[in-house]
Amino acid sequence: MAQIQPRSSRRRMVRYGVPVAVAGVAAATVGLVPALASSGDPDLPKISAEELVAKMTKANVEHLSGTVKVSTDLGLPSLPGGSDGGSGGGFGGPHGSGDRAENDKSEKPDVSPGSELTKLASGEHTLRFAAAGPDKQRVSVLESTGEYSLIHNGRQLWAYDSAANAAWHSTVPKGAHGKKGKGDDAAGPASGATPGSLTPQQAAKQALKAVDTSTSVTVDGTAKVAGRDAYQLVIKPKGAPESTVESVRIAVDADKGLPLKFTLTPKEGDEPAVEMAYTKIDFGKPDPADFRFTPPKGADVTEAKPHQGSAPKAPEGLAGLSGAKIVNEGAGDWSKVARIDTGMPGGLGPAAGAKPGGGSGEQAQKLLDGFTKEVKGDFGTGRVISTRLVNALLTDDGDLYVGAVTKEGLVKAANQAAR
Repeated sequence: MAQIQPRSSRRRMVRYGVPVAVAGVAAATVGLVPALASSGDPDLPKISAEELVAKMTKANVEHLSGTVKVSTDLGLPSLPGGSDGGSGGGFGGPHGSGDRAENDKSEKPDVSPGSELTKLASGEHTLRFAAAGPDKQRVSVLESTGEYSLIHNGRQLWAYDSAANAAWHSTVPKGAHGKKGKGDDAAGPASGATPGSLTPQQAAKQALKAVDTSTSVTVDGTAKVAGRDAYQLVIKPKGAPESTVESVRIAVDADKGLPLKFTLTPKEGDEPAVEMAYTKIDFGKPDPADFRFTPPKGADVTEAKPHQGSAPKAPEGLAGLSGAKIVNEGAGDWSKVARIDTGMPGGLGPAAGAKPGGGSGEQAQKLLDGFTKEVKGDFGTGRVISTRLVNALLTDDGDLYVGAVTKEGLVKAANQAAR
């Protein structure tokens, strides 16, 4: 995994952390996570969009395991703390360089899911996933220096980084698993940072929530994904000029109705912003040992605080973000903008509290100017952070406006909220 430095000042977090946070918000905005290459177009019986969606919602897959490839290109600048996007082994024990622990002896490295999984918001990654019902899942992010694993077994939620030999543990409150429903069997409990939240099927579920009268849903041919025949469901916004989304394409297993591939393409550029797909999949029962975890000897173990006993509820679009409020309720789902109080008055300027004339301050300002643009409006003054998919506005009052909308649509919504 990439090296994590000790937490420093709030300003530094804002300077480097906000772009990463915006990438994380992209995941919640449209359900993030789509798909890679397929080969061959199988000849399958005709099926309507309504029938295919119904097949997806009725999917009942209790057991599965496989390899998932994730590729994300939101157009964010390369900043410190990014993942190397390498690959590694399977669900094996600890292995890796331990560089993080070597460089951070003053405090335990933060390997909590919220800290680590935002790294999937850029570059290419290989994941191993396994599920045995709604209360047993495991996902491992495989990288050249080791692997990061998130293991859910009953009420126990563990995260482990082999490179740092560090673990994080949380006890999921009773009743937090979520009720087992059709199509949810392998999706995990009702918490956001769980293994099941990193699968194409969960991404598809989130995307389908945006389907309304402002959405076009069609079946566009067939595909071969992970050696299995699949129909291709295409979801497109209509009558939503401010949306940055061109289309969402979901490859649905023709036999089981399970989403195997999910591709999100923005209007800017021809390449997908996010792709996720199974490259290998097995519907047999996984080894029970995959869901058991005991921290290795010498591992740094962090217990989640009581209020962190479980991850937040899986985001339902922008409204699911912690503390988020939709500011343009009249807009269609594809054009919604959320406001979040970051608790950081001062926003992003002046750059990290830089003093005029200071060398490091000037460098910080150049960095800031490189990935943000200052804007003014009824909301006051702030800076816009742009990606191909998501735009975010952080005001000097500490309000963060974010949505899968154009910069103009974002500023318009912020102005309306301020009036």
